[in-house]
Amino acid sequence: MCASIGSNEYGQALAPVERHPMQKLFIHSEALDQGGYPATCPFKTTRAGKTCAIVTRMGLLDGPQTRKIAPRPLTRTELETFHTPAYLDALQAAGAGTIAPEQALQAGLGTPDCPLFRGVYDYVALAAGGTLTGARAILAGTADVVFNPSGGFHHAQPDHAAGFCYVNDIVIACLALRAAGLRVLVLDIDVHHCDAVQDAFYASAEVMTVSLHESGHTLFPGTGFETETGTGAGRGYTLNFPLPVGTYDGAFERVFHQGAWPAIRRFDPDVIVLELGMDALAGDPLAHLHLTNNVHALISETVVGLGKPVLATGGGGYQVRNTVRGWALCWSVLSGAHRLHDDPGLGLGGVMLENTDWAGGLRDRILIADGGYRDAIDREIDRLLAFHRA
Repeated sequence: MCASIGSNEYGQALAPVERHPMQKLFIHSEALDQGGYPATCPFKTTRAGKTCAIVTRMGLLDGPQTRKIAPRPLTRTELETFHTPAYLDALQAAGAGTIAPEQALQAGLGTPDCPLFRGVYDYVALAAGGTLTGARAILAGTADVVFNPSGGFHHAQPDHAAGFCYVNDIVIACLALRAAGLRVLVLDIDVHHCDAVQDAFYASAEVMTVSLHESGHTLFPGTGFETETGTGAGRGYTLNFPLPVGTYDGAFERVFHQGAWPAIRRFDPDVIVLELGMDALAGDPLAHLHLTNNVHALISETVVGLGKPVLATGGGGYQVRNTVRGWALCWSVLSGAHRLHDDPGLGLGGVMLENTDWAGGLRDRILIADGGYRDAIDREIDRLLAFHRA
């Protein structure tokens, strides 16, 4: 930090004014470790707290420009910037245990992926509130990188819950950023297509949505095909890359560098919202891609390198240990700490020893794609890239 000294109207020296450098904010609070989704639900809310514990133990919150802050829960007014009053009434009733069965059905509540549980309204308002907390820090000029691992609820629609998502923090944050006059880029690398985010901005030229995900032919929510490119003023501002089963690191990186990244550079956003779902990792029980977390780290580094503010969120990830390690690795990249700690030569040993107390051990080992599947995957990648170049 630096200090400047001014003078008052009488020429007397004033106290030095401290000018603080931009902060890298990790958003979490112990309140998020209490309650949450039922234990039987595949969506484990313990992931964010476990990630926070790892990055704390590794000293990745101790730098002069890195710190943890608590989220502020979304208010009813903030939630209504996207969600309907009737749906929010239903969600509040669900949290109080007073919702009628027909009301729950209409709101998408009480399903295996959006179960009813006491306190659901308050919990998701806090978890999602972290993303708007981060957006406001960026707007205030006090942070240039923010990560809310408890966020990333990209399936929640205005009037119903879906896909483990009750309220859409990404849309609400984007609306706040757009209201401030910023051009917003949503880059979503969760294995599931960001259907509700796309729907919200499908006709907008001020919010561009780019999604790399497993094809809707094989995975929920069955949307996000390359032909979905926007409508009206928003035509061309939605970009989808539906990926085949078994997509491996090299194929994913080729799609990103040759297809997504040039479009992002042309759009020239003022701020990037990055959804870092970890369910594209190999071995995730709910999806079928074959990635390592090195892809997420590479994309995080590329995005930060653009020099624009980055608002990152969590998302999917149903193999908890892999998800936590991936998010910790991404935080080390987003905060810049990986340049001091990360040693690829040590990464393999750290993972094999299951030691996550040092940055090298956060990286997954390299996976070899099956040759027979690889040829078919590469042909589909060629087709997707050709479509977007046409």
